[in-house]
Amino acid sequence: MGADYGDDAVLVDALRTGDEAAFAWMLERYDAPLRRMARNFVPTTAIADEVVQDTWLAVIEGIDRFEQRSSLKTWLYRILLNIARTHGAKEQRTIPFATNTIVDDEPAVDPHRFRRFALKGRGTWAQPPQPWSEPERSALDAESRSFIEHAVDRLPPDQREVLTMRDLLDWSAVEVCDALGITDANQRVLLHRGRSKVRATLERHYGEGRES
Repeated sequence: MGADYGDDAVLVDALRTGDEAAFAWMLERYDAPLRRMARNFVPTTAIADEVVQDTWLAVIEGIDRFEQRSSLKTWLYRILLNIARTHGAKEQRTIPFATNTIVDDEPAVDPHRFRRFALKGRGTWAQPPQPWSEPERSALDAESRSFIEHAVDRLPPDQREVLTMRDLLDWSAVEVCDALGITDANQRVLLHRGRSKVRATLERHYGEGRES
C-alpha cells in the first residue's frame, strides 16, 4: 500500500527525504489551483506560470524549515501569495492586501434597490434579485463560466482573493483567514461583497439578454 500523502506529517516527511512520488502527488493536487490564484495578480498566463514555478522551487528549498504550525496547504499558498504579489506589484496589476482592514467601504448591494422612506416596508427590497432560469442558475455552459470568470477578475484584489479561495478553490473560512492573515469578520464581508458584485453583474447580463 502506498503512503498516505493526505496526512500532512507523512507528506512533509516524504518531501524532506526527496520522495518524488510525494512531490508528484502535490503537483497533481495543487498545481492548477495555484495557477488560478496566481493569475489574480499578474496580467498574463506566462507570468502566472513563472510565479508557480518559483513557488514550487521555494517549497523544495524551504521544506526542511517548515515548522508545521499551519497545514502544508496553507504554507504552500502563503508562499504563492507572497511571490505573486511581488510579481503583481512589478506589473502594477494589484495592491498589497490590507491585513485585517476592510479596504473598500462601498455597499454590497446598491442602496437604490431598497425602500428608504416608506413607514411600512422600510429597508425591504424595492428591486429584489430576479430568479434565474436553470441555465443561469447552474452556470454550466461555457459562456456563463467565462462571463463569471471575467466578473471575478474585475473585483477589487482583496475581494477577488477571498472569493477565489472560497468559491473556486473550495477553501474553508478558517483556511482563508489563516492563509491571508485576516479576521473572520473581514473574510465574511469581503466574500459577501465579492459575491454580491458578481451576482449583480450576472443579473445585468441576463437581464439585458431577456430584454433583447
